Amino acid sequence: MKADMYKTIVIKVGTTTLVHENGKLNIASMEKLVRVISNIKNSGKNVVLVTSGAVGVGAGRLGVKSKEDVRIKQALAAVGQGILMQFYEKLFLEYGINVAQILLTKDDLEKGIRRQNALNTLRTLFEFDVVPIVNENDTVAVEEIVFGDNDTLAAVVAKLIKADLLILLSDVDGLYTLPPHEPGAEKICYVKDITPEIEALAVGTYSAFGTGGMQSKITAARIAMKAGIAMAIIDGENPLDIYNVLEGKNPGTFFEPKKQIDIPNKNAV
Repeated sequence: MKADMYKTIVIKVGTTTLVHENGKLNIASMEKLVRVISNIKNSGKNVVLVTSGAVGVGAGRLGVKSKEDVRIKQALAAVGQGILMQFYEKLFLEYGINVAQILLTKDDLEKGIRRQNALNTLRTLFEFDVVPIVNENDTVAVEEIVFGDNDTLAAVVAKLIKADLLILLSDVDGLYTLPPHEPGAEKICYVKDITPEIEALAVGTYSAFGTGGMQSKITAARIAMKAGIAMAIIDGENPLDIYNVLEGKNPGTFFEPKKQIDIPNKNAV
């Protein structure tokens, strides 16, 4: 797919990009990201922002060090989500961009009517030139209905709206042959297929509040590629690299989408 064909884009940002280790918001990072997204939106593209950070921000506000207990995690999310959206709305409005909050669980995107309602809402927000800001609804999510990480959520949302491109902003600038800080680690710039060798390269996260790590990004890539959606992993500290991806450059790791074949409906008359 040519870069100028990226009309609908899903951008996912992780907790480590948004939140300092002490749980306070990284306002500088948020400002840079919002500026880039606003400019892309102004160019006529549809953009969905999938954001993590609610639990981390809530923990910072309440002074909580651990999020292992489900009750505590849900309470932290309830506190942090409001703070997170307040900052997003303030920053986006500086560029004249309206935003909307959408909180989802796995259940919302797997069941017919609820899935369709989510799609209808997203499409209508595009019609009103709004940037949807999506997060997992951690305040009610339990094991049966949880995605568990926003990488997977972002891929499912991208598939739902038939996005052209999924960009994951990460604390590392791509997929590496070894943990990136180890000697001899080399970045893999292009992935055509998710092979067992690629899966074996995935490593976990080391942040205090984040979830998923590289393993969840490989899962997201599999979902996106199969749906015919290009995906890129880039450095979350440099959101200007989003422009490079849109221009067909490759600052991180690019995952090639599979070609989608339209199968005629045999029952059509």
